[in-house]
Amino acid sequence: MFTINIYLKFALIAVGLLGGAALWAAFGVWYGIWFVLLGLSMLATYIFLGTVQSAAVLMQNADFEGADKRLALTLKPEWLYATNRAYYYIIKGSSALAQKRVEEAEVWLKKAEEVEVPTDNEKAMLQLQLANIAASKNHWKKAEHHFRIAKKCKITEPNIKEQFKQFEKAFQNRGAAKQAGRGGMRPGGKRRRPKMR
Repeated sequence: MFTINIYLKFALIAVGLLGGAALWAAFGVWYGIWFVLLGLSMLATYIFLGTVQSAAVLMQNADFEGADKRLALTLKPEWLYATNRAYYYIIKGSSALAQKRVEEAEVWLKKAEEVEVPTDNEKAMLQLQLANIAASKNHWKKAEHHFRIAKKCKITEPNIKEQFKQFEKAFQNRGAAKQAGRGGMRPGGKRRRPKMR
């Protein structure tokens, strides 16, 4: 998908609005109107689409700090179209998670969940990330809840399918550990010795 460098977009907004207004004042409407319209259209895309697309490219290249800085250039995340707003929160959460800022990541990902993520692949990925955070905190019921929501999604991406398998193994291993604990087994595998009378 075609994307314009954010700094070039800022320059086009300035040239369009200021240059167009100057031409309009000096030579009349028809000389300046096209520049003004260009500036207004660039301003509208900046306000309603933000810097999400270019931040996503940085995120794919594992430049998490760069993605954060790019998202910081978004004027108002609340003004973004719903899809872009969801992606904004997902990128913020994924970046925080990659940088081991788990609490912050959870806040952003929950915000994305509230907006409603556009595709099933992304919805499943979001739910798996939330399940992963819950599991890391030993909140297994929460993790299972997010995992169940993710399972309802129609997933086409092999990477997400692989993550599903890993989660299923984690839940199975946890179930096996619970069974061993109920059978009187210690973590080391030794049976408890009966009390001497």
